[in-house]
Amino acid sequence: MAKILPFKAVRPTRDKVSLVAARSYQTYTLAERESRMGYNPFSFLHIINPGYKYHKDISGKERYDLVRNRYLEFKEESIFIQDEKPNYYVYKIVNREGHVFSGIVAAASSEDYEKDIIKKHEDTIEYRENVFKDYLKTVGFNAEPVLLTYPDNTLISSIISETQKNRAEFEFTTTYRDTHYLWNLDDPDLITCISNEFEKIRTIYIADGHHRSASSCLLSKDLKSENKAHTGNEPYNYFMSYLIPESDLRIHEFNRLVKDLNGLSKESFLIQLDTMYRIENKGSELYKPSSKHHFSMYLDGEFYSLYLRKSNYKFSNALEALDTHILYKTILEPILGISDVRNDTRINYSHGKNDLVTIKSKVDHGEFKVGFGLVPITVEEMKAIANAGLTMPPKSTFIEPKLRSGVTIYEF
Repeated sequence: MAKILPFKAVRPTRDKVSLVAARSYQTYTLAERESRMGYNPFSFLHIINPGYKYHKDISGKERYDLVRNRYLEFKEESIFIQDEKPNYYVYKIVNREGHVFSGIVAAASSEDYEKDIIKKHEDTIEYRENVFKDYLKTVGFNAEPVLLTYPDNTLISSIISETQKNRAEFEFTTTYRDTHYLWNLDDPDLITCISNEFEKIRTIYIADGHHRSASSCLLSKDLKSENKAHTGNEPYNYFMSYLIPESDLRIHEFNRLVKDLNGLSKESFLIQLDTMYRIENKGSELYKPSSKHHFSMYLDGEFYSLYLRKSNYKFSNALEALDTHILYKTILEPILGISDVRNDTRINYSHGKNDLVTIKSKVDHGEFKVGFGLVPITVEEMKAIANAGLTMPPKSTFIEPKLRSGVTIYEF
């Protein structure tokens, strides 16, 4: 019952795609941005940071208008071209560890998001939703797909595999050593087949891009109210997405780091932990948790194993069984006094692609007092949270693949 449509993408020319493609703006350091924009006139960063041209920080409506201008300049200079007819875009990423992600870039329905056919597992912040909605309304395009995941489907997978036997339209490797491939899928029969298969899928899940999805839904409502001839088929009723099967999704944990023990001595802190956990001192050897409801802790030069005392903790729903929520309810809030994990400056996060050495180093150097290691949340847990209409604590999942902006662009 999911409505997933082909669209006419705006794309870089084959010779410039590797120069155009960019990570999310926030992932670059200031030095990296300056370097890339200084030496690469084709980077998509020039579009989303138009103030660089004027050596000035620009925000709000003024920035949105300039983003639109820079985008139109890229089109006028034929850095971007638009496909003549709607396509699905088969997209494959092979990361540096050799993991392969294969899926389809397509237009997903904002109505499906509103009707909970496309389900979420994270809270969104209303202010951010509205800011990004206003941005989209001015610039008129999506440049980075929302990452969606669907139950493995044999027919869709076979079409993707057959398409990948042809020469890719795009093939480029990033400085992260991830290799990206894109194929145009424009065969009408295959397009119909894929569309029909998605219509049979009752639920699709947002893996990454909750705010972008919510903002696109708000935009659809705004433009619908302004269009007296609204039909429901307008491009603004959809948003660009990258859909991959659940088996391709990779979820890493987010470990926790806390700056102090909330006024407690090390001994008092351990005694309070003993109420909810069976504690084992593992010494200086790097120690990683091995199962659900099991955590590692690094404190004062030593690793500890923390096993939840399940007799003292009740699992009444999918959220209460989630490790990030358990850590919050048993340690972060009651012992360390951190009630707002989204905004409290005493807590920080390190995703699981950074190993435990990162936690050890930050604690040893005095940046933090204690660190907690977790095991990754599973796809099944993520789906259970979404199906129950619940939301995970912030920084519960670090999900791959991470997509590049500017490779395919959806106009509305």
